Amino acid sequence: MDRRERSVYLTFDDGPIPEATPFILDTLSHYGIHATFFCVGDNVRKYPQLFQRILDEGHQVGNHTHNHISGARHTLRTYSYNVEKANAYIHSRYVRPPHGWMRLDQYAWLSRKYKIVMWDVVTRDYSRWLSADDVFNNVRRYTRPGSIITFHDSLKSIDKLRTALPQSIEWLIAEGYSFKTFEK
Repeated sequence: MDRRERSVYLTFDDGPIPEATPFILDTLSHYGIHATFFCVGDNVRKYPQLFQRILDEGHQVGNHTHNHISGARHTLRTYSYNVEKANAYIHSRYVRPPHGWMRLDQYAWLSRKYKIVMWDVVTRDYSRWLSADDVFNNVRRYTRPGSIITFHDSLKSIDKLRTALPQSIEWLIAEGYSFKTFEK
């Protein structure tokens, strides 16, 4: 993204799920921030009201496949079908591959229709080896103007996010960052 602009893009992968997404939405609302949620299609199918809340609150959504499948383990046909299956629920032109990886043929095929969105700051909030302070320190250490910061709305992350997300947002605000979403 534009490195000359002191802004960041907050993104959340893997949801929506009732155990994490409402806290994230409440936190973003508290600070008046919009983010992009890269949703798993099957979670959208299971929790349509939660997905609708994301949309109703003005956030952007992207596709994170239907079953959070890895591009490394699936053929082009299987992988692209899984993305399309998710998009029947999500309706987005943005795709983020789970684990940040897809094969070149998958990228070439999907990029004809979708904008592939990666990141440059992964907070590792899902790691059982990291604390909330470690997650916050990853944001502080690696964020630069134009950074795309990835958190997760997942069971693995929520306990750390209760502390790390508000800390990260407050630090970003104090450092003069604005918050952006991708073009619609």
